[in-house]
This record gives sequence, C-alpha cells and structure tokens, in this order.
Amino acid sequence: MKITKEINQSGQIVYKCACCSMELDSLPLTFGSDYPEYYFTVPEAERESRIEKTESLCVVDEEHFFIRGRLTIPIIDYEEDLIFNVWTSLSEENFIRTNELWNDVDRVNEPPYFGWLQTYIPTYGNTLNIKTKVITQEVGFIPNVVVIEENHALTLDQTNGITLEKALAIVTEIIPDLHQETNKK
Repeated sequence: MKITKEINQSGQIVYKCACCSMELDSLPLTFGSDYPEYYFTVPEAERESRIEKTESLCVVDEEHFFIRGRLTIPIIDYEEDLIFNVWTSLSEENFIRTNELWNDVDRVNEPPYFGWLQTYIPTYGNTLNIKTKVITQEVGFIPNVVVIEENHALTLDQTNGITLEKALAIVTEIIPDLHQETNKK
C-alpha cells in the first residue's frame, strides 16, 4: 500500500491508498506497540506467570523492567509530528523510582532515566537496544523518549526532523499490515 497526498475537488488535502483509492480522514501519524520486544522472548504458555504488565509498565521475571513512552519525530513541513508509542528498558532502581512517583506532580523534576529501546521502528533498521533517555512528563502522560544512540538515523531524524515526504514513506511502510486488517473486516 502506498499513501499519496492529493487535493480533492473542494481544494482540501486528502490522503489516499494507492491500491484501493480508500481516502483517509487524516494522515495516520501515531503508531505503537502494546509490548516491549523482550516480552516475546518468553514462551506464550509462561507469560502469565512470568510477566506483570499494565498499559505503561512491564516487568519480566522480576528482573527486566520496561516503561512505555512517546518517541516523537518532528515533521518540518507539516503541522503534526510522527509519533511512536514505544517501550524502553529501565534499571530496577529507576523503575522503582518511577513507580514511587507515578501519581506525584513533582515527578516532572526527575532527571532523565537511561534506557535501551525495546521497540522496532519501521524503516530505521535495527532499533532494538539502542540508547535512549526517558523524560518524565506530567501525571497522566507517558514519558518522552529521546534516542541518543550516536550516528543512528533515528537519532538524527528525531533531532533534525524529517520532511512530509519522508513521513509518508515511513507511514506507507507501516500501513500495509493495518490495511490488511481493515480489509478483513
């Protein structure tokens, strides 16, 4: 599936699937993963006994700690950004601290935590276990995740931003799986 940007008869920008001409109400720019990749290393039959998970926190075998966060890539020539809800590891100490401050308004004063990315980001090669900073946000918001892996394309794009054309190419690569799910309904 390829997403194209077109102008409709009313002069409005629309996004269309090139394979079926389905028009999208808006450009899908937010994607996410329900689980850290490490979750999938645990055999399915053992997950219930070995994994504790909430919407934003995950512990495997009481020794591997993960938090969900938001990785944003600015789109320099568009009014919205490309967003990935991702998982990153935390040290046990930082995970405990995160839990202690989960509902504390002062948590925004925490220094960034170091973590290893635990989500694959399409079109960026192997993003698993690249270095990140996890920056705590206000209560009710997941942390921001900043990639700090030296010379990695994801670090460069997050720092410098990308064009809408590149964002469309990334979205085009992500959408086929979602598109297939929609067509099955």
